[in-house]
Amino acid sequence: MHPLDDPCPPQPSALEKIWHTLEQVPYGRVVTYGQLADLAGQPGRARLAARALKLAPTERSLPWYRVIGAGGKITIPKTSPGYQRQIEHLRNEGVTVNQGRVKMSEYQWQPDLAELLWQLDY
Repeated sequence: MHPLDDPCPPQPSALEKIWHTLEQVPYGRVVTYGQLADLAGQPGRARLAARALKLAPTERSLPWYRVIGAGGKITIPKTSPGYQRQIEHLRNEGVTVNQGRVKMSEYQWQPDLAELLWQLDY
């Protein structure tokens, strides 16, 4: 199965929740696809988070580059222009990227209780 395929079609509200959650990720921080889905109230749906980024309206200008794979790996193919763009965006925000990886212990967003209660939709 392709990573962007999801046997459960997304509900518009699920996509909106993911987009809204991504908008809350602070400058200079990253989240994984799974973490993004969890924080958006869609636990276990990392593929849905990836699909939501692909389906996001361009006028929304989401910080897509702050989402990386589990373990801190950039998941865009190295040969694509998006790979270098993601690295550039992250580095411009002060995130260190070495060989396509981000040190999660240093840059992963861990929202505090206030952010969880007041900024995120479930």
